[in-house]
This record gives sequence, structure tokens and C-alpha cells, in this order.
Amino acid sequence: YIPPQVRKAQETLDGKKREELGRLKKMVNGLINRLSEPNLSSISGQMEELYMANSRKDMNETLTDILMNACVTAVAMPARLLMEHVLLVSILHHNVGIEVGAHFLEAVVKKFDELCKNDAEGKECENLLALIAHLYNFHVVHSLLIFDILKKLISDFTEKEIELILFLLKNVGFSLRKDDALALKELITEAQRKANTAEKKFQDQTRVRFMLETMLALRNNDMRKIPGYDPEPVEKLRKLQRALVHSSGSGKETQLRVSLESLLSADQVGRWWIVGSSWSGAPMIDEKTSKTQPKLHIGKVSSKIMELARKLRINTDIRRSIFCVLMTSEDFLDAFEKLLK
Repeated sequence: YIPPQVRKAQETLDGKKREELGRLKKMVNGLINRLSEPNLSSISGQMEELYMANSRKDMNETLTDILMNACVTAVAMPARLLMEHVLLVSILHHNVGIEVGAHFLEAVVKKFDELCKNDAEGKECENLLALIAHLYNFHVVHSLLIFDILKKLISDFTEKEIELILFLLKNVGFSLRKDDALALKELITEAQRKANTAEKKFQDQTRVRFMLETMLALRNNDMRKIPGYDPEPVEKLRKLQRALVHSSGSGKETQLRVSLESLLSADQVGRWWIVGSSWSGAPMIDEKTSKTQPKLHIGKVSSKIMELARKLRINTDIRRSIFCVLMTSEDFLDAFEKLLK
């Protein structure tokens, strides 16, 4: 039971909160609508001031909603526009705190996964994938996530997936090669194997062939073979990013090294990539797991030493095994090796 006075107070509080959020949304919307490369500096500055004046949660939710509405449409968005929107997120991610980029990234990845499962007709998947690609280009997220998405697309391997693989490789392929050439090589091998097994499945083989040619061009570091590949706009905006980010040490240190699986199951297992994020139903503190801890392997030790350990009241497995190692080692190197094991 809630008394009438408290109920009334809550209603006025909710009304005030709604009004405040509406005002905040208008302000953020106004800034995002005016966003362009020349005024990025002033707009990012004003956004930082809004972050200082309002709660982070409200700002993150408002910014993410507005950006998603602006960028995720049924028609293909201009690449330049997407880059500028993501660059703003990146600057705030580095200057305000990593929870800005983390909140936006999680929303984008979840939406992408949902639309891929529902086989959306429009260009929403491409737009979301472009957002993820540029979050990687502007050092918000680590290449680990991009490789996870590529592996997922290759495992499904339908015509829509091939289209998305090509789109992603065209945007970030050479950066992936620079970051982790070995992982890219393994990915290309997997794609070739998949293409060979699925050869009869597709009536039109040209897209598959084109995808494999693009992958080979990436592996051989041959930029000329990829039609329409132009790294200049990204490089230009990266320079602008370096000028606008306050801390000199920013860049790859603040990248979120988070996997696709972690992002999709964030509601169940918590967000370990954000400091202080709460855990609900965390699997690692489950009752069943705590009971069955693995027994430590001590090896064959003489009964004399075991008796000595018992006399010294060394009862737990781990203490007993450390004691036995120290007592039976030939020298310090031998002891070190055994302790490591």
C-alpha cells in the first residue's frame, strides 16, 4: 500500500523527470541535427557539458536513441554521415568515459543480431554493420568483435550474409589485417571451405567468387583489387579525432575488448567491461559450482612428509601441496617449476 501523499509526490516527481528528459532529448537532438565535420569540435564540447550537467544514464540512453533513429533506416545511409556520428561517440567515449561507447555499442550489436535473425528486408543490417565497423575504425571497440561477427556470418553463409561479409571487409579489411593477420588468414580459409561446400546451393556464383577475390586481395595486401576502396575519409577523420581527444594517451588503450557473445548475454551475466556494473544471476557465483572445486594434484609424496604436514596442521589441499613441493624440491628452480604446475 502506498499512502496518497507519497503517491502524489511520486506522480509529480515522475512528471518532472519526464519533462526533464524531454528537454534533454530536444537539446541532444538539436546538436545531432547540426552535426558535421567543421562544427564537430563545438558540438562535442557542448555534449561533454551536457554529460557533466546530467546523469550519465539519462545521457547515454538519450544519445543512443537519437543516434539509432538517425542512422538505422530502411535505406542505405551515406557513409560520411555515419562516420561523423560514430566519431562523435568516439570522442565522448575517450573524453567522458568508456560507458558512453559501451552503451551505444551494446544497443547497436543487439539490434543487429535481432534484425539478422528476422531477415530484415531493408538496409538496416548494413547501416548497423557500418556503425560497428566505424566504432572499430575510431578505436572504440577491439578487432575481436569484428572477427566474431565475421565468423557468425560465415557460419550462416546465405546470400544476405555474403553481402554483409563483403560490406564489412570493404570497410575494415585492411585494418583487420594490420591488427591480426593470422586470424584473418584463418577466416579466409574457413570462408573458402564454406564456399566450396555451398557451391551448388547458390544459382548466382558471381557474389561468392567476388567475395573470395576480395579476401585474397586482403591477404595479399592489394588495395587496387577492391573496387571503391578509399581509406582517405577515415584517415582524415582520425586526424580530427586525435586533435579533439583531450588525453594524449587515448586511442587503443580505451578499446573495448569484448566478444559478441558477451554483448548479447550482457543482461544475464553483467557487463564486465564497465567498471562498477552490477551483476544479476552471475553464473560464476552459482551454488553448484562452488561445491565441486577441482582437487589439486600433489603427485607421489612420501608418507613421512605427509605425516610432517599433518603434525604442522597443514590441512587444506593447496597448503599441503605447496609444503610438499618446498620440502621435496632439489633447488629453487625445481621448486619454481613444481609450484607453477
